[in-house]
Amino acid sequence: MTEPDLPELDVEVPLIEPETLKERIDDGESLTILDNRMSSEFEEWRIEGENVSHVNIPYFEFLDEDLNDDVFADLPEDEEFVVLCAKGSSSEYVAGVLIDEGYDAVALERGMNGWASIYEYTELDTEGDAVVAQYQRPSSGCLGYLVVDGDEAAVVDPLRYFSDVYVQDAKAMGAELKYAIDTHIHADHISGVRTLVEDEGLTGVIPEAALDRGVDYDTEVDTLAHGETLTIGDTDLEAIHTPGHTTGMTTYKVDNVLFTGDGLFIESVARPDLEDGDEGAPDAAGMLYDSLQERVLNHDDHFIVASAHFSDAAIPAEDGTYTATLGELKDTMGALSMPKDEFVEFILSDMPPRPANYIDIIETNLGVQESDDDRAFELELGPNNCAASNEALTN
Repeated sequence: MTEPDLPELDVEVPLIEPETLKERIDDGESLTILDNRMSSEFEEWRIEGENVSHVNIPYFEFLDEDLNDDVFADLPEDEEFVVLCAKGSSSEYVAGVLIDEGYDAVALERGMNGWASIYEYTELDTEGDAVVAQYQRPSSGCLGYLVVDGDEAAVVDPLRYFSDVYVQDAKAMGAELKYAIDTHIHADHISGVRTLVEDEGLTGVIPEAALDRGVDYDTEVDTLAHGETLTIGDTDLEAIHTPGHTTGMTTYKVDNVLFTGDGLFIESVARPDLEDGDEGAPDAAGMLYDSLQERVLNHDDHFIVASAHFSDAAIPAEDGTYTATLGELKDTMGALSMPKDEFVEFILSDMPPRPANYIDIIETNLGVQESDDDRAFELELGPNNCAASNEALTN
């Protein structure tokens, strides 16, 4: 999106860093966000929070030639506005207009692009000796994982944009990042596996079953088949083939943690239509049911589900991670106790819109399309939408 050519204002506009805004939201502070993007962009993707309210007025309504009292009619005069746009420039202008009119306003640094750059590290409370940490990207709900045992580490479902973060964090813990592992061919973000192989010399690992989707990498990567393991320090990571979301979808087991990718979330289950479309969705939903019942839910109730995404319906665990035990999910997620036919019908009945740019993202992750860093970042902006309906799945 081209940056607009905006008039200059003789007003000093205070900026708020995305991380600071996130802290204020997490603290439960009441905030009013004035979103200057087009209504279609706002409706598709915005900053949410328990005490966050929104006003959506496109930036061009604040331009001098269009400015009138109607623009301010719905803006309370006694609140601070956090003004945002896509990249930051138009929201700085709008915040300046508000300040000039006597309002209290700050502009979000780098706009929604800045929000998409937040990536938070939180460690899981597990039963094993390895340190398992979850990375949370609040803008899209993407989750990745770092596993560290002794002087070796692995990252599961890395994002290309944050590739250097994993290396630095492992090094800070006295470990060398050895493996970059994907649970499947992702449809909502650009994988960091090949970048970490090419730039850092890691061993890339994808599920063996994913090769049938037409993977075409210039970079050499290893594969893991169902039942095979690799070792990080003294900790084993075991591959469990769990098709459904995709034919190659694979869960990885580390101690009492199940990295379920997009197969099972803490508030929903996978959508089955992103590989073969609506036509293939019923068969995929049946495969998903079998995978969940025979290869995931057969583990003890104390096993921790650590998925690749969370949505606004997800409630974090006490340790701050978006995880839940299998026992908790069996008690709260009605879909997990349905008969197969009912499960398939239910999952197909209420799926959200497909992720934005999902075809380009899949093709980039397959290696059949090239995307430079800027395009890769743009492609994955927005909600992930890789799950079936959320709240309807709970008991």
